[in-house]
Amino acid sequence: MSSRKTVRSTGFELEELKAAAFDLSPEPSLVIDKDGAVAAVNEAAEALFGQGLGLLARGRFRAALPAGSALVDLLNRAIEENARVRERGLEINLFGLPPFEADGAAAPLGDGAVLLTLHVRGGSLGGERNGVEAASLRSIVGLGRMLAHEIKNPLAGIRGAAQLLGSGARPEDVPLAQLIVNETDRVRRLVDRMEAFSDDAPPMRTPLNIHEVLDRVRALVANGAAEGLTLREHYDPSLPPTPGDEDQLIQIFLNLLKNAAEAAHSRGDGRGEISIFTAYRHGVRVRSARGQVLRGAPLEIRVVDNGPGVPPHLRESLFQPFVTTKTHGAGLGLALVAKLVAGHGGLIDFESEPGRTMFRVLLPIASQEDYPV
Repeated sequence: MSSRKTVRSTGFELEELKAAAFDLSPEPSLVIDKDGAVAAVNEAAEALFGQGLGLLARGRFRAALPAGSALVDLLNRAIEENARVRERGLEINLFGLPPFEADGAAAPLGDGAVLLTLHVRGGSLGGERNGVEAASLRSIVGLGRMLAHEIKNPLAGIRGAAQLLGSGARPEDVPLAQLIVNETDRVRRLVDRMEAFSDDAPPMRTPLNIHEVLDRVRALVANGAAEGLTLREHYDPSLPPTPGDEDQLIQIFLNLLKNAAEAAHSRGDGRGEISIFTAYRHGVRVRSARGQVLRGAPLEIRVVDNGPGVPPHLRESLFQPFVTTKTHGAGLGLALVAKLVAGHGGLIDFESEPGRTMFRVLLPIASQEDYPV
């Protein structure tokens, strides 16, 4: 087991500090105390930065970070929300080393201290997950095209024949004919959803106010999927426009809110809630599966529900096709959402535990070139 080193007490038992900073964090981990100084590190952090604890602990950790650093924002969010928070594609510029990118997670430890864990990936950040998802989506594109061509025409014939049979059938046989009609309609809807993956054309993006999109989606679900639930909005009114396709953005957030509504309803106690948050996150960048650096994506939208949470065995593959928690679901909704978000130069991820699930979408902000001449 890695050796454990500490500089000072941060107001709680030393053994608890060690367990939080080292036993639970096999990756490079640092404990930042309430004064913004490094209180403890593990060997992985020392190896990453090439320095011992004594050097790392000199000065104030927060003070050494540049203004507007996403890393400071991550630490502040952990304290403000009193929960573990994550950020992908952070630019790390510390201790005089060349800047590098990593995924970060911050968790409050009490007394203002925060455990910061970094995950540095070789090559493209997020490439492992994004590469698998991209391959799955490419397969689904081909499958969607094949199904649209090979299945839709026979389905129409089957449906028409069933309707003719039903019109002349004995009364006791009419339900069977109607069953054929209903099932062919269900298969047609499934094929239509899969066909959506075959559209490889980039979205027609224009600068949009994301709050207008969210307000429209909220109105759609308030009297439908989310009826009887408490809906809350926590918007940052100063957010700049995002370049997007309005219909596709509505589809993205309508899907997320419908899923959140189903989860909140499943509580069964009449206390289901959905919250929508928007915020601006400095320094957030998104990488493609090929490692190309995309434009910044600082516009954050979070959809949070208080449902039972995503089952642990599905969390690693939730955005892949045919993965679903619904008894009668096809498992295409979130895969399509991931495709549409990626088409907008953004990123979607989630955090889930019993009683709280949060889906987060990061989108770029509009630049001068996004406005029509």
